[in-house]
Amino acid sequence: MLDAVIYIAATLAANYMAAWFVPLPIFGLVSIGTLAFGVTFTERDRVHRFGRKAVYTMILVAAALNVLESVFLGVSGRVILASFTAIILAEAADTEVYQRLIGRPWIQRVAGSNAVSIPIDTVLFTCIAFAGVFPTTMLISIIFGDMVLKAVISGLVAIRRETIVRLARAPLSERGRG
Repeated sequence: MLDAVIYIAATLAANYMAAWFVPLPIFGLVSIGTLAFGVTFTERDRVHRFGRKAVYTMILVAAALNVLESVFLGVSGRVILASFTAIILAEAADTEVYQRLIGRPWIQRVAGSNAVSIPIDTVLFTCIAFAGVFPTTMLISIIFGDMVLKAVISGLVAIRRETIVRLARAPLSERGRG
């Protein structure tokens, strides 16, 4: 269950860095936490091989640990409320979409479920954590930038995983050929 550990660690790291922003040319502002959180979408999808119950257990453990994180590391209560809400709702939506696509190739399941969960997660988290703290134009910039970066990171992680799986399945004589 290394994938579950990576998922949980990434959510914790993302929450710790959630209020740190950098400008992303063309795409607006991006939370540094998004760099860590982008990995969670594909890691969660890997846990599906253990079944729906394992995915929901991992999601609940991550949500609970994120609440504890606020107590021990002083992460803003708004960030933790935003994270808890976004994890529960977006990850549940993702899990159900992924399960409906279970007969399709893995990369299609990942793309389909992420197309639903990334916008839900980003809008919920950003609005709960930062509405009233930042102006609306800044919220829109953060939402747009974070969605783009999450999609890119989760896509790269998924493509990397597909490449590793294909190489592992290829006969030794075909490995390393372009």
